[in-house]
Amino acid sequence: MSIEPTPEMLSVAKRVVWFMSPEEALARPILLLAHVMTRGLLEDVVAVRRFVGPEAFRQVLDAAPPGLFDARSWAYWNLMYDRWPPPPLPERRMEL
Repeated sequence: MSIEPTPEMLSVAKRVVWFMSPEEALARPILLLAHVMTRGLLEDVVAVRRFVGPEAFRQVLDAAPPGLFDARSWAYWNLMYDRWPPPPLPERRMEL
């Protein structure tokens, strides 16, 4: 999956992934979409949906970064994509 670096998407990336440059965020679409899904405004979600299809959101749910989704966002987005009951939230794992 890739997201075109349009002015609108650069603006969304800057707003929701404040800790890296918008270009870096667009280069990591799973991370960007996960942040939009958890911290984005309605306008951010609407903007992203113009550039990616529903399969991209499903991919984020399948490969969600651990520790990013809260329980409420996780339940909502899984419900929106017919994944009910939702699988457990992704967890961080420490390898020894």
